[in-house]
Amino acid sequence: MLADRRYCYPLTITDHASRYLFACEALHTTKEAYAFKVFERVFKEFGLPAAIRTDNGLPFASPNALFGLSKLSVWWLRLGIRIERIKPGHLQQNARHERKHLTLNSETAKPAAFNFLQQQEKFDRFMAVYNNERPHQGLAGAYPGELYTPSARVYEPSCEPEYPFHERTVRVTQCGRICIGKRKINLSQVFAGQILGLREVDEDIWRVSFLDYDLGSFDNKEDRVEPTKNPFAPEKV
Repeated sequence: MLADRRYCYPLTITDHASRYLFACEALHTTKEAYAFKVFERVFKEFGLPAAIRTDNGLPFASPNALFGLSKLSVWWLRLGIRIERIKPGHLQQNARHERKHLTLNSETAKPAAFNFLQQQEKFDRFMAVYNNERPHQGLAGAYPGELYTPSARVYEPSCEPEYPFHERTVRVTQCGRICIGKRKINLSQVFAGQILGLREVDEDIWRVSFLDYDLGSFDNKEDRVEPTKNPFAPEKV
């Protein structure tokens, strides 16, 4: 909490190999809309990663959504970024990131600044020192800025997905439904606006796919998608 009694939620993005800190933003909420802007700026400047490792909290995941996905993580998938989730309660699976957060908290939040502008100035100073002035024991005394190399994957807005091996495609409504004729089949709002592929795998049984991932199936009786095995389940990372 800042001195003006407002909560501050620092959003940090770090390169796993070099520990380079791409962003440390003072946000007033964990809502996805604000995280989108930070990630897009980082992607434009540094390129796209192969994968992003996160915990299971907002805005990276939605505990009540299909497979725990959020609109932010669906966007990452659209960009060809693989999702790596740590298991709940296993912070050691993202130990480098968590250790950095302890240092960040110690050096910028004790005491916290009076307002968001002043807190962001603290974060900016921390980033400059962390990346370019502080030797890291885990890097044999090197600075993250000395070891980091930008991604070769340039950020570009993703094209609409195509499904050449599916019988039909459908765009999910803003309320998270698949509409076929007069039928409204419940899926999840995190896919609102996304194009899905539908493939008939048995008589009157349709498989629903998003990109290369099978989400589940529906039939002529139930107006909802029955989820398949979670393709994004936390694994040992």
